[in-house]
Amino acid sequence: MIEGGVDLIQLRGKDQSIDELADVADALHKITSRSSIPLIVNDHAEVARRVPVEGVHVGQDDDSIQIARRKAGREVLVGKSTHSLEQASAAQRKGADYIGFGPIFATPTKPDYPPIGLSEIKKVHSDVSVPIFCIGGIKLDNLKEVRSAGAQRVAIVSGLLKAPDIIEYGRACKRLLLGIKLVTGRVSPTGGHQTSNIENS
Repeated sequence: MIEGGVDLIQLRGKDQSIDELADVADALHKITSRSSIPLIVNDHAEVARRVPVEGVHVGQDDDSIQIARRKAGREVLVGKSTHSLEQASAAQRKGADYIGFGPIFATPTKPDYPPIGLSEIKKVHSDVSVPIFCIGGIKLDNLKEVRSAGAQRVAIVSGLLKAPDIIEYGRACKRLLLGIKLVTGRVSPTGGHQTSNIENS
């Protein structure tokens, strides 16, 4: 993923214990830190007490941003998943450093949330000033229309995971979106979702 141009990696392991996640995060951070790639841990902020990861990410049903910072025990980035304009604005008010916004399209990674669609992308960018990562069903073949709708950063999950060549897939995303400067990847310790987030400069 790093060879493919990924600039940030998120570790996601909802079914793993804290000890298991900490072990994977430790091994992964040794790799990411060599390339100056920030590592974000999903859901379990306490992993940041054991491993010098750069950030944590929480969902709507997870810890609050304040509790996540307390569990981390040190200064880290804290991101929040949001599924509506109201949640996005609330996450900013509560101190999120960045937000995930979606699902933009239907996706098996967010089966409980109806697609937001492209029409809300410009609105959320006008309402929220922290970085916004649009997520959900975004792939290389619809990336151009998502950007045209106003997205500055996107997360690509299954498209990257299922790509026959992850390196080339990441590079193709960058080629498609000229002027893009940040690509983020998500990995799972069990071989689950990998995400490519791309930020428009």
